[in-house]
Amino acid sequence: MKDLDTELWKLGVLSKTKHNEVAPCQHEMAPVYTDANSSCDQNQLTMEMMKKVAERHDLVCLLHEKPFAGVNGSGKHDNWSLATDSGKNLFKPGKTPSQNAQFLLFLAAFLKGVDEYQDFLRATVAFPGNDLRLGAQEAPPAILSVFLGDDLQAVVDSIIHGTPHTDAGKRTLRIGVDVLPNIPQDNTDRNRTSPMAFTGNKFEFRALGSSQSISGPNIALNTIMAEELEQFADELEGSKDFQADLAALIRRVLTEHQRIIFNGNGYTEDWIAEAEKRGLCNFPSTAEALPAYIAQKNVDLFVKHGIYTPDEVQARYEIHAENYAAVTSIEAKTMADMIRRQILPAVSAFGAELCERMGKKQQMNLSCGYETETAKAVSALTEELYAACGQLEADIAAIPADATEAMGYCHKNLVPGMAKARKAADELEALLPKEAWPFPVYGDILFY
Repeated sequence: MKDLDTELWKLGVLSKTKHNEVAPCQHEMAPVYTDANSSCDQNQLTMEMMKKVAERHDLVCLLHEKPFAGVNGSGKHDNWSLATDSGKNLFKPGKTPSQNAQFLLFLAAFLKGVDEYQDFLRATVAFPGNDLRLGAQEAPPAILSVFLGDDLQAVVDSIIHGTPHTDAGKRTLRIGVDVLPNIPQDNTDRNRTSPMAFTGNKFEFRALGSSQSISGPNIALNTIMAEELEQFADELEGSKDFQADLAALIRRVLTEHQRIIFNGNGYTEDWIAEAEKRGLCNFPSTAEALPAYIAQKNVDLFVKHGIYTPDEVQARYEIHAENYAAVTSIEAKTMADMIRRQILPAVSAFGAELCERMGKKQQMNLSCGYETETAKAVSALTEELYAACGQLEADIAAIPADATEAMGYCHKNLVPGMAKARKAADELEALLPKEAWPFPVYGDILFY
């Protein structure tokens, strides 16, 4: 990690934080914040240097979002905020009434934008590896919501309901007049179940995959905010009573879009049911999420602001769809090759060895319970794995040529097919002695 820092500093990437993470052999690094364009470039350089430096130390850097089943995966936390050209953070609550009003207006715009374009934000983090990570262990669920924390939630509630805010002496919060309570830099519970958390003066988009570019999510966030702020400006610029109209706008927007706020545990089944009741989008897979890329309202958003043309939006969608099919099919082909050429021969040989031992023991009238039961289990699982591999190979051969059709086909056929084969292979790995398994066993990969 020290070597990585040095190499990144040479490139002007200010790598700072580094520590061990939850999973075995998992580490985290974080650069010092900068403008969005530079951050995107630096993030790409960082991924490249991680791999190069790892090889220098006879290691391999895995950027796969979920390399090991049942163990924490890897992602990125995109800390996003807005600032003026003089460096003033527009998401900092501030200590004066005018700053409070500005903060609340930008907060309202953000909540409205995430609510209205939650489907597109989900699509920006759609990737095969991320499908395996979202909602598992440390990662947020695929349902977009915003975590505000107790302090800011109390302020929002007081505005929506017009009730006294209890933090500063039982008073009703009047936008642009009273001063907000002090909002801690980070009052979250750090459980990582929220995809979008407010952390003092920024929002932390936690659903990005570790191997993905951060450009797509940031383009989406910037464009969404441009749209919402333009709508607010159109409404307020002709105001006769600015303070009253500002307060009314903030209250109306917070009320209309409060469904996107969720401060609870995103992993529970209760939240999935509650999100459905609220009408929030739930796209567990890339194949389900990516069509939002070309939903008309989303195309109109980017065309209106001159970010993309309709053809460019369509092209990006098709590239993402084709990439999903390509990555998934490569994984499936690799799995089939491993099963056919390495796992099946190994388990077959071990099964034959068990039968040979069993026969010799029976000739000597010795008990052979282990050999008999294990041979039966190995034989049954070998047949199950053989059949799953054959079906997987047949499915691979039938992938459609069209990118959209291929994406849906791979999700429907290859993903469950790989899971079925994986289940049988994992059970066989647990039955075979370590030296008989053709790959490093799970324990060795994780702990040595």
